[in-house]
Amino acid sequence: MRSCEVYVHGIKTGILTEEDNHEFTFSYDRAYLLSDDAQPVSLTLPLRAEPYHSTFLFPAFSNILSEGENRQIQSQLLHIDPDDDFGILLHTCRFDTVGAITVKPIAE
Repeated sequence: MRSCEVYVHGIKTGILTEEDNHEFTFSYDRAYLLSDDAQPVSLTLPLRAEPYHSTFLFPAFSNILSEGENRQIQSQLLHIDPDDDFGILLHTCRFDTVGAITVKPIAE
């Protein structure tokens, strides 16, 4: 299992997890849901207390990943399978991403 904290504009919004069976879960942080300024991570993940489950990486996260040659170069430099979306997310989306979402890996 691999997990990361999800931030939007530097504010922790929730936890994204890839289970060992390659299913994904996104859960909003309780404190974030209770804040007056809470905004959804994306239109496809409206605010709610119940976790979201998917058999593929949610588009809100897969859409911030590099594609094409950039992805191949990142995969080679980081020794990550180019088809490992979650691994690439954990290693490349910590700081400077396209859009407001960043992630911080959670140590296993």
